[in-house]
Amino acid sequence: MIELGTIRAILRYNDWADELLLTAAGALSDGQLDHAFDIGRGSLRKTLLHIIVTEEVWAERWRGHAETPWPNEEALVSSATMRERLKLAWKSRDDFLATVPPDELVREVVYRDSFGSLFRASLGDMMLHSCLHSTHHRAQVVNMFRRLGAMPPELDYMYWIRRPAKDAGSSRGD
Repeated sequence: MIELGTIRAILRYNDWADELLLTAAGALSDGQLDHAFDIGRGSLRKTLLHIIVTEEVWAERWRGHAETPWPNEEALVSSATMRERLKLAWKSRDDFLATVPPDELVREVVYRDSFGSLFRASLGDMMLHSCLHSTHHRAQVVNMFRRLGAMPPELDYMYWIRRPAKDAGSSRGD
């Protein structure tokens, strides 16, 4: 069974990694952010925005909002705007998680995917998927950084675990 404490730990790691990527993306030009790639969502900006959009959508699905519309992923938003949007998503998600008892993770939730198909899954599996989905797309973003000749941040989980003590109290660099 999926444990709520494990989900929370992975989400803290995800938040840290996403924050690092958005900070690094802030140093890139619009041309670099929009450079066409054959991976991810087709550009660095679109792939980063996809990570944020899925955070928003999955959190709504966790709440039982089966018909959550898929937000626009084509907007030319800045790295700063993406960071603010992600912080709002984190707060909303964390507020929801504060209300979830551990035994609730087995509850089945019905939702419609971005293509309109109806599915059902346990809340715990949906939460775990959200974490793994972001990891998949962060790997694509790291590849895009490298292809642009830019240095991506180190996102390895153990790097997060071994971060300096001054940073260890905050999962998001707050």
